[in-house]
Amino acid sequence: MPTRVIDLSHLLNEKITVYPDTVAPTFEVTNTVVKDGYREHQISMLSHTGTHIDAPCHILQNAKSLDQFPVDKFIGRAIVIPCKDKKEISLEYLQTFESKITKVDFVLFFTGWQYKWNTKDYFDDCSIPTREAAVWLTKFKLKGVGVDAFSLDRIASALTVNEENLPNHHILLGKEILLIENLTNLDKLPDSAFSFQCLPLKVENADGSPVRTIAMIVE
Repeated sequence: MPTRVIDLSHLLNEKITVYPDTVAPTFEVTNTVVKDGYREHQISMLSHTGTHIDAPCHILQNAKSLDQFPVDKFIGRAIVIPCKDKKEISLEYLQTFESKITKVDFVLFFTGWQYKWNTKDYFDDCSIPTREAAVWLTKFKLKGVGVDAFSLDRIASALTVNEENLPNHHILLGKEILLIENLTNLDKLPDSAFSFQCLPLKVENADGSPVRTIAMIVE
């Protein structure tokens, strides 16, 4: 059967949205075909630039980095949960998807924030799981949780980083459920489960990494 592949990652360039007061990526051409016979770039970016994945050690002391997980941690079945009309993602709402969540490795939240990428409105607060909902998700054998927004916690919470201000990061990463942030094209995904990949760069001690995230839909 044919398979349709959907790219869920934003394009990286020097003008992309970055978290407030953090360094934007740079891409410098160091060699050219005309001058050197080959083209090469020097790329400088933070480990949480663009569509990226968070490791437990991003938030938790003495926790795992991305390279300490087997590669199959980043591959599996996924579903999308629509949240565009929600002020918050409640436990009661998530429980309506329980039968689907039990059969997948990844849960992706479609908040609609992907449409605000590269605008100032991207850092308004979007729908995020309540603490109760995040705890409930840990009862499943999930590999990761993703969102088409900057974070699964409130933006103001990052001003003082602690467990109280970043509850969902602590709850999910504490159970080694990875976080995939700044996803896009979630509106193109089916209601049913699909194959999902979010492979990070294989960097030693990585607290995070940009990812080329894809969905594969069998038609």
